[in-house]
Amino acid sequence: MTGKPKIQAISENSFVMAETLFKKKVDSIVSVSRDGEGWMVESEVLERKAVPDTQDILGKYEMKFDDVGELQGYRRIGLRHRSDMEVVEEEV
Repeated sequence: MTGKPKIQAISENSFVMAETLFKKKVDSIVSVSRDGEGWMVESEVLERKAVPDTQDILGKYEMKFDDVGELQGYRRIGLRHRSDMEVVEEEV
């Protein structure tokens, strides 16, 4: 992770790690935030492909990393169809 801004490195690392752990395609990194003990990353993963693609099922996962970027744990926090609207609270 050297040479890159920390948040970018955490995001890239979480993308690769999620695809490796879940053995599924990561659709997007939804959020990356720092907490008192490390980093929290939320990602959406393609759980099931469908036709039309608006019926794809996406799983939302939360991944916790320590200060040096080592994965400490993860959990699935939700499922939705791609077409479902999701109200997102934005931090500024």
